[in-house]
Amino acid sequence: MSRARQPPLVTGISPNEGIAWTKVTIRGENLGTGPTDLIGLTICGHNCLLTAEWMSASKIVCRVGQAKNDKGDIIVTTKSGGKGTSTVSFKLLKPEKIGILDQSAVWVDEMNYYDMRTDRNKGIPPLSLRPANPLGIEIDKGRFPQKDLESLFPGMSADFTSENFSAAWYLIENHSTTSFDQLKTAVVNLKKQANKKNEGSLAYVKGGLSTFFEAQDALSAIHQKLEADGTEKVEGSMTQKLENVLNRASNTADTLFQEVLGRKDKADSTRNALNVLQRFKFLFNLPLNIERNIQKGDYDVVINDYEKAKSLFGKTEVQVFKKYYAEVETRIEALRELLLDKLLETPSTLHDQKRYIRYLSDLHAPGDPAWQCIGAQHQWILQLMHNCKESYVKEQKGSNSLLHSPMLDLESDVRPSPIGHLSQTASLKRGSSFQSGRDDAWRYKAPQQVLFVEKLTKLVVSQLPNFWKLWISYVNGSLFSETAEKSGQMERSKKNARQRQNDFKKMIQEVMHSLVKLIRGALLPFSLREGELRQYGGWEMKAELSGQWLTHVIQTVRLSSESLTALEIPNDMLQIIQDLILDLRVRCIIVTLQHTAEDIKRLAEKEDWIVDNEGLTSLPSQFEQCIIHSLQSLKTVLDCKPGEASVFQQQKTQEDVCQLSIGIMQVFIDCLEQLSTKPDGDIDTSHLSVDVSSPDLFGSIHEDSSLSSEQRLLIALSNCRYLERHTFLNIAEHFEKHGFQGVDKITQVSMESLKELDQRLFEMYIEFKADPIVGSLEPGIYAGYFDWKDCLVPTGVRNYLKEALVNIIAVHAEVFTISKDLVPRVMSRVVEAVSEELSRLMQCVSSFSKNGALQAKLEICALRDTVAIYLTPESKSSFKQALEALPQLSSGTDRKLLEELLNKFKSSMHLQLTCFQASSSAMMKT
Repeated sequence: MSRARQPPLVTGISPNEGIAWTKVTIRGENLGTGPTDLIGLTICGHNCLLTAEWMSASKIVCRVGQAKNDKGDIIVTTKSGGKGTSTVSFKLLKPEKIGILDQSAVWVDEMNYYDMRTDRNKGIPPLSLRPANPLGIEIDKGRFPQKDLESLFPGMSADFTSENFSAAWYLIENHSTTSFDQLKTAVVNLKKQANKKNEGSLAYVKGGLSTFFEAQDALSAIHQKLEADGTEKVEGSMTQKLENVLNRASNTADTLFQEVLGRKDKADSTRNALNVLQRFKFLFNLPLNIERNIQKGDYDVVINDYEKAKSLFGKTEVQVFKKYYAEVETRIEALRELLLDKLLETPSTLHDQKRYIRYLSDLHAPGDPAWQCIGAQHQWILQLMHNCKESYVKEQKGSNSLLHSPMLDLESDVRPSPIGHLSQTASLKRGSSFQSGRDDAWRYKAPQQVLFVEKLTKLVVSQLPNFWKLWISYVNGSLFSETAEKSGQMERSKKNARQRQNDFKKMIQEVMHSLVKLIRGALLPFSLREGELRQYGGWEMKAELSGQWLTHVIQTVRLSSESLTALEIPNDMLQIIQDLILDLRVRCIIVTLQHTAEDIKRLAEKEDWIVDNEGLTSLPSQFEQCIIHSLQSLKTVLDCKPGEASVFQQQKTQEDVCQLSIGIMQVFIDCLEQLSTKPDGDIDTSHLSVDVSSPDLFGSIHEDSSLSSEQRLLIALSNCRYLERHTFLNIAEHFEKHGFQGVDKITQVSMESLKELDQRLFEMYIEFKADPIVGSLEPGIYAGYFDWKDCLVPTGVRNYLKEALVNIIAVHAEVFTISKDLVPRVMSRVVEAVSEELSRLMQCVSSFSKNGALQAKLEICALRDTVAIYLTPESKSSFKQALEALPQLSSGTDRKLLEELLNKFKSSMHLQLTCFQASSSAMMKT
């Protein structure tokens, strides 16, 4: 594990004092690992990072800025070590006035500095300051404070050119330690400088002294000659001779000095030419320098040189300058074209785009480069989106066999169970952000449409922010430098931006429309028109995406919408994305409900016929869990994010979802009916088992390895009863909890359908069980040619009634084995059927003998008393009608005999009749 670096420590600075812009060398420890590691440098509280030059970890060179503090620390800040400390300080001196005769210890050259106005490096012209030493001796600056000198000589100055010059101040400041002998030498030098003018005139006279003497001699001779001759002739001849002499002298002088003068003129011409070349070498070298700097990418230097040349030679009339300046303009025009090409080149970063726009602005490029860049970026984004679609469509068509393999086809018959759906959906939610990584297996299983939507939204979210920021910079003018602002170009740009707001809005809308239509083409092709489908579609839709994939897509689009909203893009431009999300949510709900119906249809294959204590199988629980898991998987879809509308705001959606929900309930009801009415041979019962805690230990269901049709009917009736009283109500609560509309209608229709099925199955079971018992009564009554008119004294209940009771007990045992809660309902109907048949048979008898009436009343009372707890108003009425059809017993002996025989019957069949002795509290309303 690497250890963090120590903070920077400044231990020395040279020089340790100076005026602003003094170049200093900073030494210390841990001053950074490189130029990029240096992030801060302050001297006396002033930020000097712009002029800092990192040399090594122990050395930095920079220039001191114009700080407010006279003295302060040197603080170095690095990325690796943080903010450092200093053991030394720097003293900032006030700048001195440099006169034309003052010496300067610094050679002021044409140095580069950073101009924060124009955001680039510029140069300053050289300063031609010549040091002057009027005393002619070595200057030794004293250590006297400037403030003390100003207070000592108020109103005076040490400047030679000042009217208030003070010699004492000058000597104290520059020669405080100079010896007396040197000062005497300085006095001599001053006297020489004062007499320099006179000495120059005298030297001039001495140099031409011989000439003066010759001229004087000639004039004296002429004057004497004139005086001796005294005639005009002599005067004229002498004048002519003098002229001839002068002419010959002139010609001789011309002949002697012509070559010298010619060479002198040529040298002067050459010297002048060299001076011109030296003086204007900036312009003459500029074309070549422009080419070199363009190749190196130093566009700032090129622009600076061009601005300088334009200000100096833009309006020149000198032909040579015009020629070279025209060459400069040619190079600059080529640079404009190069920068424009780089600006329109894609892909490109926002930083580079702003930089090229600023360069073109400073070069006064024609047109509007910023708007051209915005247009090019817009077309590039659109092209990227369509290329993304084409690549995924091509990949889908090229890998159909792979996509439809059993491992990858999530839409085949081996789709995961609802629980599996829920867990997979949860995993997708956890990994649905753009930054989170997904393993290759997930992407290998994901359909191409899902991968396409992820890639498309990621592309738009990564490209659109820079596009939007470029427009914002274009609107507020931050693309341009202060130079452009001064020239009025920024104002023109802002005016152009205001005029092009509608055009840019159309660009954003076009990108949004393309994004939405490409997603619709992949997931909701039926929502596009035929022409749009050809442009934005092209997918092979052999199987629609499942609800889990649509949920994942919705989450992806929602994240994209949130990212775009964060850019402060107007909501009206993003409304189309909200409409897409709403359509995807509605489609996801419909598809999920459709797939739920298919899963529920397959529940029949999972029925194991294992009955619990309440007579239920796992089917109702599986049905309820399937719907709950389906609704839970839709929770994120049903929940409304900020700015989203409810999925149930449209009436059609409410109706569709209501019908699908009713269809799901009906599918399960049909599944129950199918299971309960299947022929015996169509049901696999090899896995049949019963709860070992069931109180019925003698039922036939334990003894046989297969279920009869009557047993399946009883199990189905038990399930129906539980569905009606619990499951359907629980499901209705979940529907309401998740915001479903029309829950009352769903529950009402489902309950009605369930009750109809329950009634059909119940009637079917009663038909199976009651008909044989009812049918055995009449043959049993008249067995052995029994006749009510001629029969013996009753000795007990006959066998046919006992047999009927045993059959009723068998029904009771079978029902009790499955579900004891069904016993009252089933037994009541069986008793009704038996009592009704018995009443009919009694009413059909024409007449009874005394013994026949007693026998009939004994059997009717025995049956009535035995099944008393299952009597209903209908069965009571039937028994009453049967008894009314009999003659009344008039003698007490007959009534006593009847009572004895009844008691005898109950005593002899006490064990068999125990099942009919349940407490009345166990009775349930039917």
